[in-house]
Amino acid sequence: MPDLMQQTPVEEQALSRCLKQAEIDTRMLAMVIALIAIWVTLNFLTDGIFFTARNMYNLAVQSSVVGIMATGMVLVIVCRQIDLSVGSVLGFTGMVIAFLQVHVFSLGAAWNWPLTILCGLVLGGIIGLWQGWWIAYRGVPSFVTTLAGLLMFRGAAYLVTDGRTVAPMDKTYQILGGGLDGSIGARWSWIFAIAVIAWMLIHCMVSRRSCIKYGFKVKPMWIQILLLAIGAALVCGFVMLMNAYHKPRTEISRGIPVPVLIMICVVVAMNLLTKITRFGRYVFAIGGNPEAAELSGIHVKKITAFVFMVMGILCAVAAVITTARLNAGANSMGTLAELNVIAAAVIGGTSLAGGQGTIIGAILGAVIMQSLDSGMVLLGISSAMRQVVIGTVLILAVWFDVVYNRNRP
Repeated sequence: MPDLMQQTPVEEQALSRCLKQAEIDTRMLAMVIALIAIWVTLNFLTDGIFFTARNMYNLAVQSSVVGIMATGMVLVIVCRQIDLSVGSVLGFTGMVIAFLQVHVFSLGAAWNWPLTILCGLVLGGIIGLWQGWWIAYRGVPSFVTTLAGLLMFRGAAYLVTDGRTVAPMDKTYQILGGGLDGSIGARWSWIFAIAVIAWMLIHCMVSRRSCIKYGFKVKPMWIQILLLAIGAALVCGFVMLMNAYHKPRTEISRGIPVPVLIMICVVVAMNLLTKITRFGRYVFAIGGNPEAAELSGIHVKKITAFVFMVMGILCAVAAVITTARLNAGANSMGTLAELNVIAAAVIGGTSLAGGQGTIIGAILGAVIMQSLDSGMVLLGISSAMRQVVIGTVLILAVWFDVVYNRNRP
């Protein structure tokens, strides 16, 4: 027994060294382990229903709406701000999109669906920029401004049609919601998987060659091969799971749902925005120290306003998916969505102190949130108790954030 106790520190050092060589974020790794544990537990409690292809397909679609908005919330929180209005903005822009698409105007015909989407995106951007202007240029705290926005745009969603639900939506538009025909099928899903794996391989080779060229430290080859193999296995496993879900009374595989593809596009765009643009670097600099960022020449007010504009546009994207999935516009859309979005960002590792957060972490947080909610629905747990559980998880996530930052070297 003493020998075993003496080996433990050595084993811990070896594990820590491997993680450091692989450049794996221990916090992200802990989130993945927590997600797997949640899935296994829920699958056991639901007698295997949770891991069925149908439930995982629905989980992927449901996570996409929260995930898309959570990527924007990362920038907002990193910038030391908060946005409580995202659910109401989703509801308002969704109602406007539905109203424009369904009702006939003086032009003599209903607006076609691409134009209504464009109008919704522009409206979301204007709303976000308007709120950002009050926060950045008029000094109104973001909590107060967006709380007012929560009330205003929830009321505006009702006023668009005096509370009436607007339906039906265009048949092509409905594809964007991931409904009966809202997926790309087995063949295109595998083509997508092959393209993603090829991109991973090319990105790995180019990054390694670049590091060697400029004298930077590179990962051991076996670690890169292992990480590539794990990534490829996850992509193939996801596609196989989506293909395992068939259309009703047929053997036709649905494949990857369109909302998930939209979320992937948003994740890629937001990752590029945060990592390779000056705007992204400025956002993290402002979150780290606003005063120092101002003194270094960064236009803090302008960047803050644009962060809220990006958040507004992402709310409009989420509104498109929501209205397409519901095949209608309802003024109740997005109710309390702001809580799930903020919780997803925080659970995903975005620090409420600002200056720290990742887009991928926000997606993981959204999946964790939706997994808990979906599992509790399958278990027949009441809506009230689900809110208690989600609130508890949020408190634990913030506590973990405090402890992690305190102990970080």
